[in-house]
Amino acid sequence: MISIKKYLDAAWADSTACDETEETNLASAAIAAYRSALSEIGECSLKACPALGNGLRQGLGKLEAGLSATMDPEAVKGTEKKVQEQLQDWGKKTAAHYRKQTGEVKDLLIVMARTAESVGERDQRCAGQMNDVTSRLKTIASLEDLTQIRSSIEKSAAELKTSIDRMTAEGKAAIEELKAEVTTYQAKLEEAELIASRDALTGLGSRLWVEGQIERKIKAGEPLCAAIIDINGFKPINDEHGHLAGDEVLKQFSAELQSVCRNTDLIGRWGGDEFIVLLDCNLSKATVKIDRLRDWICGSYKIHGRNGPTKLRVDASIGLAERLQYESMKGLLARADAAMYQDKAAFRARAAASTP
Repeated sequence: MISIKKYLDAAWADSTACDETEETNLASAAIAAYRSALSEIGECSLKACPALGNGLRQGLGKLEAGLSATMDPEAVKGTEKKVQEQLQDWGKKTAAHYRKQTGEVKDLLIVMARTAESVGERDQRCAGQMNDVTSRLKTIASLEDLTQIRSSIEKSAAELKTSIDRMTAEGKAAIEELKAEVTTYQAKLEEAELIASRDALTGLGSRLWVEGQIERKIKAGEPLCAAIIDINGFKPINDEHGHLAGDEVLKQFSAELQSVCRNTDLIGRWGGDEFIVLLDCNLSKATVKIDRLRDWICGSYKIHGRNGPTKLRVDASIGLAERLQYESMKGLLARADAAMYQDKAAFRARAAASTP
């Protein structure tokens, strides 16, 4: 577990080694690093276990919001203890979650094995009955009385039909039981796949799902442009209005993205305050779409912050790149990311120039 108490203790106790300003700077830097680490742990927990990661992320977000450079060592120690408790609790729940999933797969395999075993036993039993009938039929050849021959044939035919009917019924029942079990587990697997493919907070595609879609499009040789979108100044929103307000901005921003994109466009949350849109067209058409998208998603957003309803101006930087022939996913995303940072630098320059 990450601990900064020893660094803060040193900063507060060693007054002979540095002056008050240096102590404050050290404490602020240590707290900022700790907050950043907690935020990253929360994001990683979502990727490690989408079904349970959002709870840990929110819990760590509340602890992160309560950290400040003016806290004394005991307060920091108390926060650290709460972080450890949350991580331990999440670890236990996550382990239990995956044990349950493993157990379900094991149960399915056991059902299939038992079904196969029962079918084998049934076939052996029916085969024995058929052998008895066959043996009885062979004795008919030695019979001279036509009445006895007819009676023996009728009896053997009836027993043979009974064996076949029983085998058919038992086989159908076994198959139906197996189908029911498989259907149940298939539904559970589909639910697990859906959870893994969706971002828990926004409902958009997860990063893992988006990467899979990119690989699929590259393999199919389809036209592909990738746009990476980053919300400008998102950290101050969390700092000033709280993480719940920040989450609200992310959800509203996601909804605006979905409303402006086509059904054929693939949208995902790339991580933190970054999003990605995959477009099935060339660069010139994609540029027109992204310009329209920028005008739509940037603007006024209403949130419920610490001080009640608040209106915010939300802007975003966008980097667009078209996949080149034989280019890998990594190369395409690197160029889109670089273009996004260029756009962000231009946004900062415009903001600085407009500041009196």
